[in-house]
Amino acid sequence: MKNKNIVFTLLFALFAVLLPLFVKAPYQMHILILIIIWSVIGTAWNLLGGYAGQVSFGHAAFFGLGAYAAGLLKFHYDISPWWGMLLGPVAASVISLPIGLICFRLRGPYFALAMLALGEIFRLLFTNLTSFTNGARGILIMPEITGKMFYYYLGLAMLALTLLTTYLIVHSKVGYYLVSIREDQDAATSLGIPTTRYKNYALLPSAFFTGLAGAFYMNYVAFIDPNIVFNLSNVSVMVILVVMLGGVATTWGPTVGAAMYIFLGELFRTTLGSANVLVFGILVCLIIMFLPNGVVGEINILMKQAAARKKTSLAGGA
Repeated sequence: MKNKNIVFTLLFALFAVLLPLFVKAPYQMHILILIIIWSVIGTAWNLLGGYAGQVSFGHAAFFGLGAYAAGLLKFHYDISPWWGMLLGPVAASVISLPIGLICFRLRGPYFALAMLALGEIFRLLFTNLTSFTNGARGILIMPEITGKMFYYYLGLAMLALTLLTTYLIVHSKVGYYLVSIREDQDAATSLGIPTTRYKNYALLPSAFFTGLAGAFYMNYVAFIDPNIVFNLSNVSVMVILVVMLGGVATTWGPTVGAAMYIFLGELFRTTLGSANVLVFGILVCLIIMFLPNGVVGEINILMKQAAARKKTSLAGGA
């Protein structure tokens, strides 16, 4: 199984690197870049929500902080927004520390509501601090690089770093502690695991990579305002749908979910007109109902069942 995963990863990496050689239309490249952005955010959220079991409705706060870190550098100091690719994730991580210390005292729906309120607080704060953030008018910059090929490969490198970091964390002692907290926090506490500390260990990289995606988004789109980057439904809720579609607590689930969400969303928008939201919503509900583990999660279950049957048949034949 491990060898199969390595082969699949190498094949996917080769496919992703070579894809722009065949897909060159600007609109198609734009769709691929959006998929990469949401794959990064989904993978980051999955570390906290999937493996640690801490469902966050407030990741728009970290995404918006990363985006504004890049935009404000240009807006106030005329510094290249590309420096925001360093400042944005650091700012999101630093802000996540006090947030984690406060919100991780809560559990379940109370934690989810606290994180939801966090995103709304940042949206209102950045809307009303007009002298600092330019308020609802937002920040518009002139992109320093316009070639979509550059953004595609930079985004691909960002996704690879996010996937690698998540994989290393999940398959370390920290990852095993996070899973134990997700399954039964009281039992984990009774075994001496400092649950709040390890939940913060999951929140820090989750906020970091979400902020990195926000800074990348600012440089790519070149315009942000609080209602775009701190948006509850279009960021915080969308990332949860992305992960659920692909598969919670799976390595490739967020990437598959992002591809499905973006492709199907664009397909329905261009073919169904105003009815696309209704049809897309129904489809998402059906997938969640009949594939509760997500696409990748269900595939993993089927592969494990097939391997178990094969092992059983071999043992019976012997």
